[in-house]
Amino acid sequence: MKISAPILTFMSVVGLAAGFAPNAAIKTATSLSLSDIPMGNAGYPEVNGWSADPSKFCAGLPGAVAPLGEFDPLGLVSKYGLSVDEIKRYRESEVTHGRVAMLASLGYLVGESFHPFFGGVISGPANSHLAQVQDVAPGFFIALTAAIGASELYRAKTGWNAPPKGLSKIVDDPNSAFGARLNDDYYPGDIGFDPLGLKPKTASGFAEMQTKELNNGRLAMIGAIGMLIQETVSEQTIMDTLKTMM
Repeated sequence: MKISAPILTFMSVVGLAAGFAPNAAIKTATSLSLSDIPMGNAGYPEVNGWSADPSKFCAGLPGAVAPLGEFDPLGLVSKYGLSVDEIKRYRESEVTHGRVAMLASLGYLVGESFHPFFGGVISGPANSHLAQVQDVAPGFFIALTAAIGASELYRAKTGWNAPPKGLSKIVDDPNSAFGARLNDDYYPGDIGFDPLGLKPKTASGFAEMQTKELNNGRLAMIGAIGMLIQETVSEQTIMDTLKTMM
């Protein structure tokens, strides 16, 4: 479908919520108090079958697979010794960007071939869609801004400490990184969005699905930036560029 840049952005916002909903077998603790949550390694809450283990790579979070294994070329974990809070924040960012990139990659390939929105007048490389929509439907950006704001506010309220609590942590630990304020009982990326009920019911199943999502998201981030650069250079759609190579 010819998904214009703002439509693609809106889809990406929805993608930010593509975490997994809680079920009876694996608790997502965002709505619970710490006293209600099973405690695992070193007193860290157990969420979705995972309990942070500071002695393991990335605190034991899934995602380290062959052939790269424990891939950390900048030494963020081994060299700088990130805290569990910071590792969770980095994972939250990775999962979120991966989800957006998966939607963006799909938008590039499908959106440039099928374009029912805005009367079908949005055409050409996806890189130019945002500017075209601004010309034909400037009011759309009001709805887009509201959708982004609502989605991000929901994600912040679900996963992050409230500002007073976050500020108190900074006062208690001035050396900690500002922004690493995810709730102790929050699993990175799991904001409770699972309309199809796909969330596995076991800890091993959840870890496997999370690893698959991470791998696809990592590939999509590379693919999306590649398509963006390619269209910037060639000023052609991805499909037109592929045709010239055949």
